[in-house]
Amino acid sequence: MAKSDLIGGELWEQYSAKVADRMNNPRNFGELTEAEAEKSGCKLVIANEGAESCGDTVRLFWLVDKKTHIIKKASFKSFGCGTAIAATDMMAEMCMDKTVDDAAKITNLDVEHALRDDKDVAAVPPQKMHCSVMAYEVIKRATSIYRNVDIATLEEADIVCECARVSLQTVEDAIRINDLKTVEEITDYTKAGAFCKSCIHPGGHEKREHYLVDILARVRGEIEHERNPNNVQTDFSKLSVVKQIRAIEAALDEHIRPALARDGGGIELEDVQPAEDGTIQVHLAYQGSCKGCAGSVAGTLSFVELTLRKEVSDKIRGLVV
Repeated sequence: MAKSDLIGGELWEQYSAKVADRMNNPRNFGELTEAEAEKSGCKLVIANEGAESCGDTVRLFWLVDKKTHIIKKASFKSFGCGTAIAATDMMAEMCMDKTVDDAAKITNLDVEHALRDDKDVAAVPPQKMHCSVMAYEVIKRATSIYRNVDIATLEEADIVCECARVSLQTVEDAIRINDLKTVEEITDYTKAGAFCKSCIHPGGHEKREHYLVDILARVRGEIEHERNPNNVQTDFSKLSVVKQIRAIEAALDEHIRPALARDGGGIELEDVQPAEDGTIQVHLAYQGSCKGCAGSVAGTLSFVELTLRKEVSDKIRGLVV
């Protein structure tokens, strides 16, 4: 079957030449054995990682020098899509000649950047970025096996998305490195929020410590402050209710109502109330085509809330009335 039968021509053009090459000609595909390890005076490490949600699995092989802890050789076997194979092949190559500790610092974003033809152009389409996460996870598993410790001890940050095993650091890095501006882009780049969706915003079936909307608002605020350090926003929670309403109405008029109007919908601000946790509860009412469809309401609320956090205050929480 031709590639054009598997992947639309337009999508195929979004892959770098390096990815396309490694899809078809992986450099480090194969197994390493105990016999090879003994011959080279190394320890054989075999680690398995899988993403049951999308059917991809990978087995990583390391030959590690027992004295220096340097990975002398790395290879892999994989059942998965071409992007996962290309990412894992590059990951195995990046491990070689590094100590186990240094290899453990390799992230899926490092792998993606190594696969770029142009440093400013992504190596894969956004919807395939999650395929490199598995390469990142199998390194951590191999490291835990070599050190003979539980993999949980290697977690450097909280897991934001349990379904895709995406960490807080990975989400933050993806936003910064790729200048992401929406939750949908975070999902495309990391796969966080692609499955049960309880990590996107509060109100899902499982309560989370971190939510993508909060992380995005915080990191975007940090980026904006870094770019414009003299543009310090007044503490929104200390404004009078009248000034809070004016600020929210201004953001609704400039950034939100025009977008909703294009779909025949609208939105009205009903109330603004402080909450015990320090957030500001903004009560909103939908009008027109926004009203009546649960899926549409949820998507619109996410858009409105994220926009208000970005343009007004990251303490805002949107509620439908």
